[in-house]
Amino acid sequence: MSYDFDLFVIGAGSGGIATARRAAEYGAKVGIAEFDRLGGTCVNRGCVPKKLMVYASHFPKDFQAASGYGWTVGESKFNWKTMITAVNNEVDRLNSIYQRMLDKSEVTVYEGYGKFIDSHTIAIGDEKVTAEKILIAVGGKPVKPDDIPGIEHAITSREIFHLQEQPKQIVIIGGGYIGVEFACILNGLGSEVTLVIRSDKVLRGFEEDIRMEIQEAMQGNGIRILTNKPNIAIEKTNTGLQLKIAGREEEEEILVADAVSLAATGRSPRIENLGLENTNVEVVNGAVAIDKYNQTTEEHIYAVGDCTAKVELTPVAIKEGRAFADTHFGGQSKQMAYDNIPTAVFTTPEAATVGLTEAEAREKYGNAVKIYRSKFRPMYYTLPDMQVKTLMKLVVDGNTNKVVGAHMVGDSAAEIIQGIAIAVKMGATKADFDATVAVHPSSAEEFVTMR
Repeated sequence: MSYDFDLFVIGAGSGGIATARRAAEYGAKVGIAEFDRLGGTCVNRGCVPKKLMVYASHFPKDFQAASGYGWTVGESKFNWKTMITAVNNEVDRLNSIYQRMLDKSEVTVYEGYGKFIDSHTIAIGDEKVTAEKILIAVGGKPVKPDDIPGIEHAITSREIFHLQEQPKQIVIIGGGYIGVEFACILNGLGSEVTLVIRSDKVLRGFEEDIRMEIQEAMQGNGIRILTNKPNIAIEKTNTGLQLKIAGREEEEEILVADAVSLAATGRSPRIENLGLENTNVEVVNGAVAIDKYNQTTEEHIYAVGDCTAKVELTPVAIKEGRAFADTHFGGQSKQMAYDNIPTAVFTTPEAATVGLTEAEAREKYGNAVKIYRSKFRPMYYTLPDMQVKTLMKLVVDGNTNKVVGAHMVGDSAAEIIQGIAIAVKMGATKADFDATVAVHPSSAEEFVTMR
C-alpha cells in the first residue's frame, strides 16, 4: 500500500521534532502535526522560560555577595513585567528557530490536533493523511488535584509565565520539581511564598540528603513550608484567595494569597481526543504502553516522551526519538537506556543527581555500600561571610568499587553533575575518581578528593 508519509509524528515538542528531523536526515518523508506552539512544554511553558526566571531570581543574592568583594551596590528594583516580557520574547525567538529547522529538514508541518481515524490515518482538522509508521509524541499537561475544593481558582505552571503582575503573596501546592522550583523563583523575586505539601519533605524519590538540604535551605531563605497537610480547600474572595489548610488531626489554618495560587501537583499524558480507540494501542494507567523499543501494541505505531509516563524529562524524549529514527530509518538498532539518567532541580540552592540513591543502593547491594559525603562553604561565600553550603555525596558499591550514585546540592550542581554522569555511565570506580587530578580551587574538585 502507498502512504502519504513514511513517518508521521503527532506532537511537535522536543521529542517529536528531534525524531522528525533525524528520520528526515535518513531520507524518510516525514510529516508532523502540532495544535499548539512548536517546541512543546519545555520551550514554551517549562524548562526554558523557567530557567530564565531562575536566573532573574538569583540577582538579590549576587548583589548581597558583591559587597564582600568591595562593590557598592545601590538600590535595586525588580520589574516583573520587564522580565516576563523578555522571557516570552525569547520563547517566540525559539519558536521561529524550530520552524526553520523543520523547514530545512523538509518536514511537512500541519497546524492542528492530530487524531487517529484508523491505525494508518491521521486527521488534522478537515485534512487526512496516511503514514506507514506513526509516532505519538504528544507530551503531558499539568493536572489539578480533583480532591481539593475550589481548585478551579488555582493556576498551573502553564499560566505562571503569562501573569502580568507579580504575586505579592502566593501559596504553592505540591513539593515536586515544579512546586519547589517556582517557590524558590518567586521567593527570590520578592514574593511572600508558602509551600504546602502532603508529606514531611519535598522532592519525594530523591536522595534523602538532597531532600533535607533543599528543604532546610528553602526555609532559611524565607519560604514557609507547611508539611503533612493533606486537607486543602480554596475559596475566592473579594481580596484574593483564601486557603484552608489542615493536617489529619490538626486545627485548620487559613492562608491568604493574591488571586493566584499555583497547583504544582503533577502532570499527566495528553492523550485525550487522540482517537486511540480507533487503533490497537493500549493505554495503561493513563499512559501509552510501549516496549523497550518504544513500540506500542500496534506494531507500526510508536510513542516517546511524557505521554508514555516512563521518565518525564525532555532529554529522555529526545534520545528516545532519535533511537527510534536511527533504528527504523538509519539501519542502526538502538534502544533507550534508562539507567543513570542525570537530572537537576533548579531550586535555590540547586540540586543535581545521577544514579542510585543511598536507599536504592542498599536495597540492591546491601551492606557492601560505601558512602562518601562532604559539606562545606564554597570559597565564593567566604568574603561576604554568607552561610551558604554545598553538599556532595558519592554512593559506591563496595563489591566492585564502582560509583553507582552521585548527588549534589549547591551552585552549578547541574553543570558539575553532567560531567560526573559520564563517569558513572561508563562504570568508573572510586579509584578512578581518586586518580583524577582536581581542578583547584573549585567546588567540583570535592568529587575527586572525598575520603
